[in-house]
Order: sequence, then structure tokens, then C-alpha cells
Amino acid sequence: MSQREQFSSRLGFLLIAAGCAIGLGNVWRFPYITGQYGGAIFVIMYLVFLLLIGVPLLTIELSIGRASRRSIARCYEVLEKPGSKWHLNKFWQIPGSYILTSFYGVITGWLLFYCVAFATGFFGHNTTQEVAVQKFNGLLANPYLMYTCMITVVAVSFGIVALGVVKGVERITKPMMILLFALLIFMAVRSVTLPGFAEGISYYLNPSWDNMKADGFLAAVWAAMGQVFFTLSIGQGSIEIFGTYMSKEHSLPKESVLICVLDTTVALLAGFVIFPACFSYDIEPGQGPSLLFITLTTVFSNMEGGFFWGSLFFLFMLFAALSTLIAVFESIVSICMDLFGISRVKSVAINFGILALLSLPCILGFNYWSEIHPLGGTSTIMDLQDFIVSNNILPIGSLVFVLFIVGKTGMGFKRYQEECNTGNGPKLPNWMSWYLKLVLPPVVTVILLVGYYNIFLA
Repeated sequence: MSQREQFSSRLGFLLIAAGCAIGLGNVWRFPYITGQYGGAIFVIMYLVFLLLIGVPLLTIELSIGRASRRSIARCYEVLEKPGSKWHLNKFWQIPGSYILTSFYGVITGWLLFYCVAFATGFFGHNTTQEVAVQKFNGLLANPYLMYTCMITVVAVSFGIVALGVVKGVERITKPMMILLFALLIFMAVRSVTLPGFAEGISYYLNPSWDNMKADGFLAAVWAAMGQVFFTLSIGQGSIEIFGTYMSKEHSLPKESVLICVLDTTVALLAGFVIFPACFSYDIEPGQGPSLLFITLTTVFSNMEGGFFWGSLFFLFMLFAALSTLIAVFESIVSICMDLFGISRVKSVAINFGILALLSLPCILGFNYWSEIHPLGGTSTIMDLQDFIVSNNILPIGSLVFVLFIVGKTGMGFKRYQEECNTGNGPKLPNWMSWYLKLVLPPVVTVILLVGYYNIFLA
């Protein structure tokens, strides 16, 4: 087995792995559902599930990566028992990364456009929500502008990956993540000066059983479990690849907890930016793309110094999205290197061309192909892509990873435990074997089924 690159610092690994987890869901979903489902009560519930579900799943994916020193393309072959068929799972897990980046790159391009738009004064003072909707719809109706923005962020991300793990991914992503945290803290502190700060934080974090009862306790439980599951990007190999580059100086439970802490910190701080701003300008906060590109556009354009604060916020969002894009691109490039034995630069060039084409359906789905509704109703091609990844590949991939750990023909619990316990930090107890066999698989299965129910039956 050839020598594999390793991160030059522990901080580099932690920030990059956290960057893979930190994405748009931290900003356009977590704050909203926290306020909706009971504030501090929901946060406590979320943290419990993060510990019970998120940390074990992270240790599993990192252990597979660190033990095999290979991407999802070859990790099964290295760790499975002779004659077993676990490696066949790569044929549906690998496409997940391509589908994810084919629409995630488009959204990252939107963030680039809005960052530049605010910095150049494209949005006038006191923009109403109606005008913000028109501006966003105008972007969606322009496939050439969307493609230009998408190809720019994809080219930058692939360019970073082409430089290598240490000289490219770590050297660029580490300072970018540090700046991301600095920007977020700066904006959160600034929110204290807004007139709606107290009201916004009260809605966001004050314990509220009434809010939780409005949608039902079980709905809050599923929301907390789902947020934990999807925020960490587990199941399709993006986290696994960074396990292949990490050292054995620290135990995996220790590193997994720190990744979860960084990810949750961003999610919590985002609410300190969003809710005080919305309540200060009497604008109803929502979730999803409308929160970023309509609600917050209206808020910042009505704010004193809004051009500065708007461009700063979308710069933060751009960094968050780019960190995820770079992480998944690194996984894709490494997959092709392992599968075909080609150089990093050649793998980057091939995959850049593939993603340049794969992103077209998503872009055209908002204009020329807007009559296509693959999931019914007003759904778009992007909705279908998101459904394939978020509701299928991630949960099923996580379930496969868990079964691979506990299965007799897979990696096996003993080898997984040894890998987790290598290095300084908390160790994995023996009773975790029963937890992984009897508790985690049913939980992941329930999350999978509830996701289907919410889309097709609710």
C-alpha cells in the first residue's frame, strides 16, 4: 500500500472535517426549527441525539477511513473478510457524491452572486420582500448567469483540491474556516445592538412547551434526530476520506465530539445573527432558500450599513458552502485516483468536466425545464437530487456503515474498537457493540422511513 498524505496539524483536520459538516443546513434549517420546536428544550434534545447518534456514526466513518487508508472506492476491499460482497455498496454510494455536488455547486454559485451583489450595491436601500423575490426569481430564470457562478466556485474548489491534501485542502480550508468562525462571532456580537435582539433571542432560545406541543412532541423528536443525522454529512464517504488522512495520535471518540462541537457552534450562532435581525425589521423568518435569498436580503437592505453587513453575511455563507464543496470534491478526486490509478491533477481535470455537465439539469430545472416536477407539485430537479441524497443515500449509507462494523464478514467490532481507541482521549467501551447492533440500526431505519413519510404521505 502506497504512503498516503496526512494532515500537517490536528487543527487542520478538525477544521476541515467540521467544514464538511458545516453547510447550508446549519443556517437555513437549524435556527428555524429550534424556534419552532421549543427553543432551549429543542436544543437540549438535539444535543442528546447528537451524542447518541451523531458521535457514534462519525466514529464509524472515520474508523473505516483511518483503518483502510483508502477512499470509499477501496475501503471495503481492504477491511472486509475474503469472499464477502460489502464492496458492492460503493457502486451506489459513489454516485451520491456526484449528485450532491451537481446541485450544491449551483447553490454555492447563488451565494457567490449575492455576496458580490451586496458588495456592489445591486440591492437598493429598503428592498421589500416582493422586490427580493423578483431579484431571486430573476437569477433562477437566467441559466447563463447561474452557470457562470456555478462554474466559478467549482473551478476554485477543484483548483484547491488539485494542489493536494496539505498544500491545497488544508492550507486553504484551515484559514478559511478560522475566518468563517471570526465572521460569525463578529456578526453575532453585533446583533446585540439591534432593537429586536431581546425579542429575537427570546423566540429562538427561551424554553417553550407551547411551541413544541403545537406540532407535537414526536414531530420535535424526528426534527432533532433528522437534523443531527443530516448536518454531519454521514453516509456517502465525505467524512470517511478525511479519516484516511488523519494521524493516530488522538482517539476517534475525542475527535468526533470536537467536530460535533464545532458544527453545533456554527448552527447556534447563526440563530443569534438571523432572529434579532428579523425581529428588528418585523420580517417573518422562514427556512430554506427563501430565508437566505429573500428574507435576509430584505433585512440587510433595510439595515443601516446593510451593503456591508449583507456582503459580510453572504461571504460567511460562501465559505461554509465552499468548505463542504471542497470536502466532497476531495472525496470524488480520491475515489478516481484509487479506482483508476491516475494522478491527482488528471482526476481533477476529468471530474471538473463531469461536474460541469452534471450541474446543467439542476440549473435548467429552474427555467427551460421548469415544467418538469419529478416529485409532483411544484418540485424541481434540485428537489429530486436532494431527495436522492438526503433521504436515500445518506441514511442507507450510514446503515450500511453500521452493519459493516458489526457484521462478521465486515470490518468487525473488535477492529473498529481498536481503531477508535488508538491515540489519546476517551475510549470506546465494550458495551458499544450491543448499542451498534440493537439500537443504532433501528434508529437510522426510522429516520429513513420518517423521511419518506414526510415527503409522500404527510
